Amino acid sequence: MLAAGAGGLLVAFALPTTAAAAPDGKGCENRNNNTYEKLLDCVTLEGVMEHLQAFQDIATKSQDPVYPGTRAAGTEGYTASVEYVSGLLEKAGYQVTLDPVEITFNFPATLRQLTPVEAEYETGVFTGSGSGAVEGKVIPVDINLEKGPEAVSTSGCEPEDFAAHDWSGPADIALVQRGTCFFGTKAFYAQQAGAEAVVIFNQGNTPDREELIVADATSVDEPIPGAPGPVTHGIPVVGASFADGQALAAEGATAFVEVLPAETRTDHNVIAELPGETADNVVMAGAHLDSVTEGPGINDNGSGSAAILETALMMADTKPVNTLRFAWWAAEEQGLVGSADYVEGLSQEERDRIALYMNYDMVGSPNYIFMVYDADQSTFPAPEGVTIPEGSTAIEDLYESYYTKIGEPYDDTEFSGRSDYEAFILAGIPSGGLFTGAEVIKNEEQAALWGGTAGEQFDPCYHEACDTIENLDQHALDVNSDLIAFAMLTFAYSTETVNQVPGKEVPGKPFELPEPAGPEGTFVVEETP
Repeated sequence: MLAAGAGGLLVAFALPTTAAAAPDGKGCENRNNNTYEKLLDCVTLEGVMEHLQAFQDIATKSQDPVYPGTRAAGTEGYTASVEYVSGLLEKAGYQVTLDPVEITFNFPATLRQLTPVEAEYETGVFTGSGSGAVEGKVIPVDINLEKGPEAVSTSGCEPEDFAAHDWSGPADIALVQRGTCFFGTKAFYAQQAGAEAVVIFNQGNTPDREELIVADATSVDEPIPGAPGPVTHGIPVVGASFADGQALAAEGATAFVEVLPAETRTDHNVIAELPGETADNVVMAGAHLDSVTEGPGINDNGSGSAAILETALMMADTKPVNTLRFAWWAAEEQGLVGSADYVEGLSQEERDRIALYMNYDMVGSPNYIFMVYDADQSTFPAPEGVTIPEGSTAIEDLYESYYTKIGEPYDDTEFSGRSDYEAFILAGIPSGGLFTGAEVIKNEEQAALWGGTAGEQFDPCYHEACDTIENLDQHALDVNSDLIAFAMLTFAYSTETVNQVPGKEVPGKPFELPEPAGPEGTFVVEETP
């Protein structure tokens, strides 16, 4: 049984009141919201939506010369997002640090098929790509165009996949397919074999693997001789959709690939701290602030950024036991760059001060289900190489008990480290988080539990231009914004369940959260070949 001190949880289930109409007559920004009742009255959907509209306006007004209409890393839209967030936090009295981060700024790439058909394809540059222009024959490498969940692609995962082909030409383009191993492994073996460019296309075996794929190609499967860790490539590495990859796989296909030289630019993480009675027990929450280059990124990840911003503003006048630290990360979409740089820059003593980290990446998906990072591995075994720090399960339990209390069903999502909590778990810091879904297709059972549309992605606009202010479910966003605030206030007073550091009860009439009802089990977990 998880105990939390306060008597105000039940008011979280009533209609929210706006900050201007706080029950005690004070504006929410000007009072000590140190009980669940007061804080959850003040963290409102209206307040969160105000920040999201600001992010949308920033993207709409951005005339960035390369990626207008976005808030992507390295753009004017990202800089304006930093100014918006940091300005509000400074005004609220936080100790705000703009933490510089060097990012790789990639210019738009070109992927054009020349034969047997002529077509221009949507593409993008994989993280770790080299630059150059290559026009030549396309060589498909061990691809599998079969459909269905059972179809497996191991394309490019072994040197032997490339050994069967002649790479002696001056402009050979390796066509490899998503599946089984890291993108960096595929690109590494392609370059070692003698390819002058790589096109990685989506797997296409299930509906959620049809669209253009552009991701991180610096990670490799170990052991690769000569590439024990993150790698960069000396040749262009670009992405393609399944349909475009299928067209490029035609016999006799030739293509043109161009990646312009990247630039190193400086962006900033926004770090806001509220000192507590205890300086050596820091409670952190974070969300990535950047969008993809395709659009404004309002669900991904304006939703998490706006929810923690509203929580921080409404907690600015609290007097917490533990020091609170909020973070808005740069360049997550480039491979978790900002958060990794931040943790790497901490001394071991500074890392040891962090009691826990909570990550919020996409918490208002339009075709949502409520999901919690599966720290206890009750549904998803952690991927190979991922170690879940002790104490993480207590964070999961808190989220699950809250959902249970308010009568919302929930499910697990894999504790994979594939968002900004990766650097924290690698440093042994207990972590947790919430997620409402991205490109995975909602099934019939999930639609029956959470509503929405079966057969469509949890977020149909994931990494698309249509991820706008319209691309949200306000109920999901409202529930999760309250939960984010609830968790922050709980741990602001005590992290004892996580790291055994004694604290205090949250002010107010004490009550007990119920035991978690348990995940709904709507995901079928299959062994990966």
